[in-house]
Amino acid sequence: MRTFLLSLILLLFWLPGAALGQIEIQAPGQQVIPLALTAFVPLDGKALPAVAEEVNAVLADDLEFSGLFSLLDPDAFLGDARRLGLVSIDVDFGQWRLLGAQSLIKGAYSVRGEELVLEARLYDVARRRLLTGRRYVGQLKDLRRMAHTFADQVLESLTGEPGPFATRIAYISDRTGHKELYLSEVDGHNPVRLTDHRSIVLNPDFSPVGKELIFTSYRRGNPDLFRKEIYSGKEALLSRRKGLNIAGRYRPGGREIATTLSKDGNP
Repeated sequence: MRTFLLSLILLLFWLPGAALGQIEIQAPGQQVIPLALTAFVPLDGKALPAVAEEVNAVLADDLEFSGLFSLLDPDAFLGDARRLGLVSIDVDFGQWRLLGAQSLIKGAYSVRGEELVLEARLYDVARRRLLTGRRYVGQLKDLRRMAHTFADQVLESLTGEPGPFATRIAYISDRTGHKELYLSEVDGHNPVRLTDHRSIVLNPDFSPVGKELIFTSYRRGNPDLFRKEIYSGKEALLSRRKGLNIAGRYRPGGREIATTLSKDGNP
């Protein structure tokens, strides 16, 4: 029945002289890219397994969460997986084609004190070429952010749309016994509590530039609207009108806020 309807739609939009092509429609999420993610290797010969493990864990979690990739089993990898391979001529693409990989990620790291250098590359196995590569320099504490950022770059290179993994999420948790506002990486790691209202906090919303949030809090016994600067920690009361001051949302430009008030009776 679906095939018949599709054929009918194509006939309705057919113009004389135009060639009809075959169109294949599949359910979303069923077409995935077989991707090989190799363990990152040391640039200077000084191996720190914990660094490599965390980088690979972040990348694997991000890429699997996207639903666009099928990660190949590392136990099946051949000798090229242990080689550096930061340029195309150093990659044995034949091995990866044999394993069925369409894309390949290779990388390396270097640690000197607290400084971390991370090199990451994405290759197109079929065309035997580099798709994208990045070099990140920062501190060891930046490791997860670097890996998230490269996962974003992988998605942008393959889909044209940047990924969400270097961003953060705001959410409400009652782990302290009160509903407070928290911030974490998009995969839930490294949560940070932003409020200490010891009451009920609701409805957080990021500003367009991501440097502040607005939220509703019952800190004063009334659902009032607050603003919180993420980096400075400064907090301001925006609206404390009688009744509801809830569901605050920034407009795209960030200069105005929409919110629901009940000061005149009905919300």
